[in-house]
Amino acid sequence: MATTKEGLDNTVEETQAPEIDSKYRLIILAAKRSKQLQRGAHPRIDIDPIKHKPTRIALEEVIRGKVNFSVKDGDGRAE
Repeated sequence: MATTKEGLDNTVEETQAPEIDSKYRLIILAAKRSKQLQRGAHPRIDIDPIKHKPTRIALEEVIRGKVNFSVKDGDGRAE
């Protein structure tokens, strides 16, 4: 029988977004998310928006896998 921690680890691994394959994709995703935050979206991580700029919050969200995205076939651009 799996322990609670092992069960949670397996669940997290199954729901992860596609891997960010380059630093350029990371920057593009963070920039798009930063625009959303500047337009009034709420942060998806526990962070104080008063102390941190939207760009920092967006970058942290992308790194933690809280921003969903997909890669189009052919041109390699993220949606």
